[in-house]
Amino acid sequence: MAVILIIDDSPTELHLFKGMLEKGGFETLVADSGEEGIRQAGASRPDCILMDVVMPGMNGFQATRKLTQDPRTSHIPVIMITTKDQETDKIWGMRQGAVEYIVKPVGQKELVAKINSVMAD
Repeated sequence: MAVILIIDDSPTELHLFKGMLEKGGFETLVADSGEEGIRQAGASRPDCILMDVVMPGMNGFQATRKLTQDPRTSHIPVIMITTKDQETDKIWGMRQGAVEYIVKPVGQKELVAKINSVMAD
């Protein structure tokens, strides 16, 4: 079973994504900050990471850049997740090392399909 690390500062979003992914057959880990997400990724080596863009402290772009620069985590695909208002940040996210981009709100089928797609690459 693939393990997905969800990094988001919103307890509501964490709960929502966790439920969708577990229904989709994934095991999940959660982190409520970029810093905690980096620690968890290094320790648990998940198969994929869902990364919120806007978080206090270390934002999703900074956390993604750190993950892609660390040899222990650079192979883990990162999918940036943000709201429609921030959709213009897609190019910036990809420059930081994200492999894909999802705009909230997202449905379970789209989320699971996107994760399966990046893990197949």
